[in-house]
Amino acid sequence: MVSLFDNIQSLPGIGPARAKQLKNLGVETIYDLIAYFPRSYEDRTKQAEIASLTPDAPACFQAMVTSAPRVSRIRKGMEITRLQVADHTAKLTLVFFNQSYVAKSLVYGESYWFYGQLNGKAIGLQMVNPQFEPLDRAGSITNRIVPIYSLTAGLSNHILSRAICHALSLCQNMLPEILPASVLAQYNLLPASEAYTVIHNPPNFSLLEQAQKRLVFEEFFLFSLGLSCMRSHRSANTHDVYTDCKLTLYWKALPFPPTNAQKRAVQEICHDLQTEKTMNRLLQGDVGSGKTLVAAAAAYVAVQNGKQVAFMAPTEILAEQHFQTLQTLLAPFHFHFALLTGSKSIKEKRQIKEEIANGTAQIVIGTHALLTSDVEFSNLDMVIADEQHKFGVAQRAALTQKGKAPHLLVMSATPIPRTLALLLYGDLDLSILDELPPGRQKVETFLVSEAFRSRINGFIRKHVENGHQVYIVCPAIEDGEDASYKAAVTWADTLRQTVFGDLTIGLLHGQMKGSDKEAVLRQFALGSIQILVSTTVIEVGIDVPNATLMVIENAERFGLSQLHQLRGRVGRGQDKSYCVLISSSKNEETQTRLKALCATNDGFQIAEQDLALRGPGDFFGARQHGLPQFKIANLSLDLNTLKQAQQAARTLLDQDPDYILHTPSLLTRIQVLFEISGNIFN
Repeated sequence: MVSLFDNIQSLPGIGPARAKQLKNLGVETIYDLIAYFPRSYEDRTKQAEIASLTPDAPACFQAMVTSAPRVSRIRKGMEITRLQVADHTAKLTLVFFNQSYVAKSLVYGESYWFYGQLNGKAIGLQMVNPQFEPLDRAGSITNRIVPIYSLTAGLSNHILSRAICHALSLCQNMLPEILPASVLAQYNLLPASEAYTVIHNPPNFSLLEQAQKRLVFEEFFLFSLGLSCMRSHRSANTHDVYTDCKLTLYWKALPFPPTNAQKRAVQEICHDLQTEKTMNRLLQGDVGSGKTLVAAAAAYVAVQNGKQVAFMAPTEILAEQHFQTLQTLLAPFHFHFALLTGSKSIKEKRQIKEEIANGTAQIVIGTHALLTSDVEFSNLDMVIADEQHKFGVAQRAALTQKGKAPHLLVMSATPIPRTLALLLYGDLDLSILDELPPGRQKVETFLVSEAFRSRINGFIRKHVENGHQVYIVCPAIEDGEDASYKAAVTWADTLRQTVFGDLTIGLLHGQMKGSDKEAVLRQFALGSIQILVSTTVIEVGIDVPNATLMVIENAERFGLSQLHQLRGRVGRGQDKSYCVLISSSKNEETQTRLKALCATNDGFQIAEQDLALRGPGDFFGARQHGLPQFKIANLSLDLNTLKQAQQAARTLLDQDPDYILHTPSLLTRIQVLFEISGNIFN
């Protein structure tokens, strides 16, 4: 007897080798396999006649074998099997490469169902490697809607589909119905067992659509319940009230006056700290809006109340920048700071960990190194996480577990329309910095075509000759199918060899080792690299005031919000800065989008325009914003379903706040979705 969350090798026929292949797809349990949903479907229900087949359209057709299959070897390791089939409309030649079994499987004079696509380059009617099955056994690969899965080496679509169907047959009765009957009825949703069966073996597209709706709703329902319960659970934690929230000395010590938006955000934070509830707040602000100043104020209040603060950043270079900035902002108060990163020596780490454990270190800045089990805090009472989208819910939870329900402040530099932010960060209160400090540089942005290449190169050289640095962002890492897109590796080589051979050019992309990326960023920050050719890995967390020019290749490949994030890497110093968007696209919508970016530097206005032009998809990648990895739900396409699921979750919890605690199957699924082990509601 197997259960849903048993290891995949509990299934008959799946040994260590097959399990390893499935693990490459993220499938480790039986439930993972059942919930490995198709990426698309092929409609093989439409039947055609041979005479109506076209090269660009795969089709199902019935035909008789009219010639004995002939097998020939054209070279070592290459066999070809040829035969002819026909129906009442035409004849067709079938060609199979390295499939000699076909000669025995297709019998002269017998009829079969075939599925395939004509070879448009062949002389006469010809089809290569069609799939087939006997008339009396049709319905496995022909005359049905066939699910198509994302695959890995060694796994065919047929093998994976068969394994999933086998798992479903064994576990059909084990799939718990986690949606209440009232929700199923109100939103007209299929039962769980039917939805999981239909999604992998749809009898028709109408029922498939219902199954997809049910499973998308289910995933968003779990997501909404998890966020709501985490929020209410954390809010229910009683917390020591901060008695000293006076900021007069802090404001006086600043080298410049705060904006009204910064004051408002600090006031909202202080209000949280003066209640008995644990703060869980998202600080959202545009590039250059001064989030660190707000975070420093929060840290100041915590230390003034005798508490310890942890400040987590996604990269070492960003952690170091925050370390320096916080030390500068809080210098008059003589707090004790500590910086813990992976590159510190063993001796340095030991000493820093001792200072953290005994409470000497009042404000601790670090990377993921803060999450390791040997880092123990003396009195951790506030956690600040920068770049919210780089840390998932589980990582935030891991850090907060190092204290007794510490206050949590997470920061994001990605402007998201308020409506979306409220939908997606249901476990966090929201503070928005919608005002830039006076004197902040406005980055002049221009849209040009490839025809301006020589002038752009001259502009780049001028900035470097004036002692400044330049970013060049490419949409791809290496050359791919579309040669029109600039690839960072190739373009960096081209610039070194043909245009800027006398300048120092660095290369940065996401496939580099973490230590190599850190080294390149450090060299750029120190000024030893004059031109940095990069992919979008530089969109967040690099503060190089000397960089005054951002050139973005194939700008049409990026969303407005992402382009705005990239642009935010320049204009961080005193010198005039520029952003050049290069796009030769003639598409009217593309031109409208890119010109909209040139017209404003307001990230929230840009986000609203992006939402109107492209929908919500531009804000969410697979792992962005700390969101779970949804298996079937898509925030770009299913926003209305998300709203329905959130309403259903709210109604359920209003009626029974403890519903999740006495529904073990629901709790298990929430933990799987958020990748959190243990009871997150303890």
